[in-house]
Amino acid sequence: MFAIKEAYQAGLLQARHWPQNILAGVIVGIVALPLAMAFAIASGVKPEQGIYTAIIAGIIVSLAGGSRVQIAGPTGAFIVILAGIVAEHGIVGLQVATMMAGVILLILGAAKLGSIIRYIPNPVIIGFTSGIAVIIFVGQWQEFFGVTAVSAEHFHQQFWGLLQQLPQLDLATTGIAIAALLAVLVTPKMPYLRKIPGPLIALVLATLLQLIFNFASVRTIGSAFGGIPQGLPEFSLPQLSFSQIVTLIGPAFAIAMLGAIESLLSAVVADGMAGTKHHSNQELMGQGAANIIAPLFGGIAATGAIARTATNIRNGGNSPIAGVVHGLVLVIILLALAPLADAIPLAALSAILFVVAWNMSDAPHFLKMLRRAPRADIAILLITFSLTVFADLVVAVNIGVIIAMLHFVRRMASSVEVKAETQPELAPALAQHQLTELPPGISVYTLEGPFFFAAAETFERTLGAIHARPHILILRFKWVPFMDITALQTLEEVIQRFQRQHTQVLISGANERVLKKLERAGIVTLVGATSVFSNFEPALAKALAELPTSAESRH
Repeated sequence: MFAIKEAYQAGLLQARHWPQNILAGVIVGIVALPLAMAFAIASGVKPEQGIYTAIIAGIIVSLAGGSRVQIAGPTGAFIVILAGIVAEHGIVGLQVATMMAGVILLILGAAKLGSIIRYIPNPVIIGFTSGIAVIIFVGQWQEFFGVTAVSAEHFHQQFWGLLQQLPQLDLATTGIAIAALLAVLVTPKMPYLRKIPGPLIALVLATLLQLIFNFASVRTIGSAFGGIPQGLPEFSLPQLSFSQIVTLIGPAFAIAMLGAIESLLSAVVADGMAGTKHHSNQELMGQGAANIIAPLFGGIAATGAIARTATNIRNGGNSPIAGVVHGLVLVIILLALAPLADAIPLAALSAILFVVAWNMSDAPHFLKMLRRAPRADIAILLITFSLTVFADLVVAVNIGVIIAMLHFVRRMASSVEVKAETQPELAPALAQHQLTELPPGISVYTLEGPFFFAAAETFERTLGAIHARPHILILRFKWVPFMDITALQTLEEVIQRFQRQHTQVLISGANERVLKKLERAGIVTLVGATSVFSNFEPALAKALAELPTSAESRH
């Protein structure tokens, strides 16, 4: 109960804060109603399941999440994944996968892995969210234009099939959809209507048009789903089997990863708007609990909703009270106004999703990144975007992250430098021994940067290119922040090669962390404890003292 506890400690549960949080909760509840139904229908389930999700997840995350202003519920980001799971595994499969995703989120939070989600590169996030937006946009053409559904396995097939049907669009459906779309876009700019949520105005306007003209060709919630049940959802435990769990592991991880990313992004946005500081691990645990419990009452996957969270903050919400009130408002609407939903045109919901898709695409940011980002980041952005649209969201995110990681490793490896020290660089140390240049028979090589698997080959190649074998080789590790096992093994092989050629190897400047790794890997034993120095000057002194002996031993 991190969120409610933090709000209590901050004094935000006092009576003087209740009015603004209740008002914010009412407004967010009204905003959430059309969105919850739209997201549910687009995900392949009944509209009431979206409302159930918003109620249960909204209350649980508000009380037990990691942000005291977060509003959770079904979101557009899930549409593509959930629709695919429903098509392949049915509603029960979706509920099981969602509960499994909840368990995964709990484990991630308990293992304190919340901060790792932040390391997913921005081109990957923008690429797949923009890709999802395109899929949602095209997926709503059926209801927006009143055309026949296209059964297609791939996006390009669905797109081409819908495009061919556009000349046969239904004028009544399209007219209502355009009116709803204009209501969503225009009313926030009108002085007397800006305080009323645009999606609500669109919903009411489209419903009134349908009630007045009663267009036979316009699909409504009543004609498509038989209306919305008036009452609270009942508890139902989906049947579980081991084979079903194994089959749904992939989809469950997809829901969990996307839910984690979306909720933490929303929490970061909330921190910037409200001046708060969320607890990422607790946020994952709160989201996990919500996704375990929501399917038991007919709900679907949920996560932090950026738009609803922002609406909450803009209207004065600063404690979990607003999130709880948002859920209670939906309960009241479900109990008192459910029969009125029969006449809501699906075209109005598709118009709302058009706007959601545009906002999700973040097109200005996408285009800005194309113009200004480095070429490698642009490639990652376009690859992730293309794979999201034409292949699969999970594949897109995985490949996008892998490519970004490989690019990062390549850049890190190219930043590592192995070089022979020159006379000017060694002048201060040589001056202490009344020398102006390094004596023949002593070579000094410096490694700058992290010594890891990608840099090991550079290290080995550079030292292998030494033609005149020195009597004594000093390796400077002063600027090496860390080493991995590949680097340690490469270092061991290089030292053994030099020792076979009767070259003594000295190590200097390793920090405490690197020195412990050298000791554990046996490198210190290999060169001898007396050949390892904390600074370069003592290493140079030893080399100068032993140089004649080493030279004589060569003859």
